[in-house]
Amino acid sequence: MNAPTNRQPNGGTVLVLAGGEVVSEAVGATLPQHDFVIAADSGVLQAEVLGLTVDLAVGDFDSIPDEALRELDELDRTERHPEEKDQTDLELALDAARKRGAARIVVIGGGGQRTDHALANALLLTSEAYRDIAMEAHTGDAVLTVVRGRRELRGALGELISLLAVGGHAQGVTTAGLRYSLSDEKLASASTRGVSNEFTGACAVVEVRDGVLLAVQPTMQEES
Repeated sequence: MNAPTNRQPNGGTVLVLAGGEVVSEAVGATLPQHDFVIAADSGVLQAEVLGLTVDLAVGDFDSIPDEALRELDELDRTERHPEEKDQTDLELALDAARKRGAARIVVIGGGGQRTDHALANALLLTSEAYRDIAMEAHTGDAVLTVVRGRRELRGALGELISLLAVGGHAQGVTTAGLRYSLSDEKLASASTRGVSNEFTGACAVVEVRDGVLLAVQPTMQEES
C-alpha cells in the first residue's frame, strides 16, 4: 500500500474494496485487470489481504487502523467525509469512481453479517447514477451483475444464476446459454420467476429491452 501511484481510471476498470467482511486471499486470483483501486473506509484491510495498492481511500474513517490512515494521508490518497452523512462509505466510493470516469466498477466484499447492509449494497449497484457504467460485485457468497441492455456472463455448466427485476418490471428479457430460456419476456418486480436458472456452458447472454436486472450467481449451491 506504500508504493507511489499516479494511476487514473481513464475509462477503464475500477476495483472498489468494501468494508465489513474481509475476503480470502483466494479472491486475489479471480480479480479482473484494473486501472484504479478505491477503498471504502475499512476496505483498506481488503487491500492488505489481496496485495493491492490503494489509489484512493474514501469515507469517514471510523473503522480503519490509525497507522494505515496516517500512511494514506501522508501519500495524499484520502477523501474524508463526516461521520454523520446521507451516504454510506461504499456509495461515496462508487461516486468517486464515477467522477473519475470509470467505465466498469467491480466491488469486492460488502456482504457482511448485517442483512440491511447487504441488501442496500446490492440495490446500490442498480442506481440510475451508474447506468452508464458496467457494475458488478464479488461478495462473500455471490457474484452480482447489473444487466442493462446486454451483458455477457461467465459461469460453468450447471452453475446457478438468478435474474431479479429491480426498480420495476423488466421487459423484453431474452437469454441464451441458460437452461430455462426467455425470449422477449417480462420478469415482474418482486417475482421469483427468475430464481435458480442454470448455465448450460461457460457463458450466457442476458438482454433487457426496458428495465434493470440483477443477475445473482451464488457460490454456495444450496437451496432450501
